[in-house]
Formats: sequence, C-alpha cells, structure tokens
Amino acid sequence: MKYILALAFCFGCARPVAAQPNNTASPRMVWLKYMDRVAAPVLKAMAADNLKKTMPVELSAHIDNATSRSKVAYLEAFGRVMAGIGPWLNGSDGTTDEQAMRQQYRDWSLRALRNAVDPKAADYLQWEGGQPLVDASFLALALIRCPWLWEHSDSTVQRNLINAFVSTRSTVPGFNNWLLFSGMIETFFCKYHLPFDALRIDYGVRQFMQHWYVGDGLFSDGTQYHNDYYNSYVIQPYLAGILQVTKQSPGNWDRYADRLDKINKRYAVLQERWINADGSFPVTGRSIVYRGGAFHHLADMALRKALPESLPPAQVRSALEAVIKKTLDAPGTFNKEGWLNHGLAGRQPDLSDVYITTGSLYLCSLIFLPLGLPASDDFWTRPSLPWTSVKVWSGQDFPADHALDIPLN
Repeated sequence: MKYILALAFCFGCARPVAAQPNNTASPRMVWLKYMDRVAAPVLKAMAADNLKKTMPVELSAHIDNATSRSKVAYLEAFGRVMAGIGPWLNGSDGTTDEQAMRQQYRDWSLRALRNAVDPKAADYLQWEGGQPLVDASFLALALIRCPWLWEHSDSTVQRNLINAFVSTRSTVPGFNNWLLFSGMIETFFCKYHLPFDALRIDYGVRQFMQHWYVGDGLFSDGTQYHNDYYNSYVIQPYLAGILQVTKQSPGNWDRYADRLDKINKRYAVLQERWINADGSFPVTGRSIVYRGGAFHHLADMALRKALPESLPPAQVRSALEAVIKKTLDAPGTFNKEGWLNHGLAGRQPDLSDVYITTGSLYLCSLIFLPLGLPASDDFWTRPSLPWTSVKVWSGQDFPADHALDIPLN
C-alpha cells in the first residue's frame, strides 16, 4: 500500500488525471507524467472491465456512421494506447518509481487484454468490420513492440486474441494505407511463429515500395499523394516494423530494407523541420486531431535508433517534447474526468473528420515510443538541444536542406 500511495503521488496512476508535469523534473520523468495522463484512464478502466461504462464516446459532428463508430471507439482507444506504450512496458530499467509505475501498467495491460478478447467480459471489443481492422493492427503492433505482454498472457488469452485477429481477415482493406493494417496483423503471426498469410504482407509492401513512392522521402497514400501526416501516422512506421520482423522469413522482403532506410531517414529530417520553435506544426490534412501522433515516425526512428546523423537524439527529444507540451497543455485538451477532447490545441470539435471518435484521439500515445529506450540512452541523458526551427529562427547559421533523389521504383 505504501508504494502505491507514493506512485499515485508521483505519477497520478491511481486516478485518471495526473498532476501537471513539473518542468524541473528530468526529461524522462516529464514524458512519463504526460504518458500517464493520457494512458491511465483507458487502461485503468479496461483492466476493471468498465471501459465501456466509463469512457465518454463523443463522435465527430460530421460522423458518417454513428452506430458503428460508437461500438469500435473502445478498440480504438485500447489499441492505440498500447501501440504507444508497448516499448516502455517491455523495458525493465528506470528509477524505483518508474519501475513501480511500469509494474502497475503491466498489471492493467494484462487484465485489459484479457477483457478485450473474452466474449463474456463487459469490455469485449468489436473485432469484425472496417474500423476494427485498423485498430486490431495497432494492437498487433503493440504486441510486436512488447513481447513481454504476449509472453505473460495465459493460453486462453492468447487463443482468444489469435481468434480475434483471424476474424479481421474477413475485411477487405482499402487500396491505400489500409493494406498495411492487414500486413501488420500477419506480421504479428509471423513474429510469434504462428501460421500467417504471406500474401497480405507482400501485397502492401510491394505496392508502397514499387509503386507508391513519389520521391523526397514520401509515399502516396494509394494512387494519389495527399499532403497530410499519413506517412507518419501509419505508412513509414508500419513498413519499417513489418520489414524488421519479417527479414528472416521466406518472403524476401528484406530486399527493400536499405531503400526504405534512406526514405525513413529523409522523412525524419522533414518531420523534425516541421516542428516550429514553439512546438506547433503545420495544420494540414485529415486526422489532425491525432495531435502528437503526427510524429509517430520521428518517435519510432528514435526508438529504433535509426535517426540520420544530422539529427542528434537529444535534439529530437527536445523537439518532440515541445510538441507534447504544445498539444497536451492547451486548455480544454482533457475533460474534467481526464479523457481527451476532440481537437489539436484544446477542444476544437470541428477539426474532427467523419470517422473520429473519442477513441481515435488516443493515437497521440505514439509520440511516447522513445520511453522504450533505456534511461541510460543518449536520447535521455544528453542535455537538451535546439531543433532546426529554434536554431534558424534565432539567427543561427545552419546548413541548407536538400532533397533525397533515389529511383522511384
């Protein structure tokens, strides 16, 4: 009981709304407190089998299918939170307080996963249909990033989860980034040496790598390029994750690895340059209410220690932290119970597209991926560094930017 009270004081885990992060704390502690503020309401409720009872489901004012969207909002929240915190759950180091916090989250996660796939549980989730394919893939990504969670789930949970993932095969993905949702679920099966459908991986990987690269570190989302953040929300982190897992499989997808690494590095440079000196970033394209999830790719590159040499880890940390603070400190970001509101800088419901629910908003959790790095990593231990916008707009001289020229296919 003593450590639980201390944990609640330090991190807010015992209640939905954590205290505002203390800017005098270490960078890692600051990130943990923001992560806790976002993730705790979802996992604590689902571990108790009452997410559906307690999570408010606010739908976009422009919603396209209120009944269907309402049902899948809970899988959205769960899958997206888990994809963001999975690497940290898989870790083992940190201060005594951090380790206690991780143990609490591991307990919540195990119980939440059990409820998610148990047909008898109140929080049994919707697995069949269009949107469930999307968010089942985020959960699959979470389990790829966090082997601990899979390995510590009992055989009943594992069997139920496999059945849930298999049920998503009845959904035909759209001819765009959705191909990678199907591919990621099959990649989960591949990672854990379960029967998998190689064609569902191959088709998505080849479409992007052979047909949909448009140049200078960017893929189109299907046959046409869109000026949005889907290269970061989904495309590039998913491609990198799929190739990382399947490189030893017979599909020969590893032949794309070197080329993808060049593309990933260029896009990381672009992402870092899009972060303004105050942590804001261009408000362009759909799904902008995913807040810091717009930098899933940059966070993933830091986690995988794949950043280009021009981006020191501490510089990326400083830039991402500015985004975290800009988007999560804005008044109105959370409701009085601690759940996320629709918006980018506070409550801005008109920014939400036709498919957005409260659950959708939790894609912002993906910015916390670097917490999966050890506390001793340079990302955390090096002094803060100004990022590109800070340097240039404060008058510092700085090398010019240059495009990446590689063959389109």
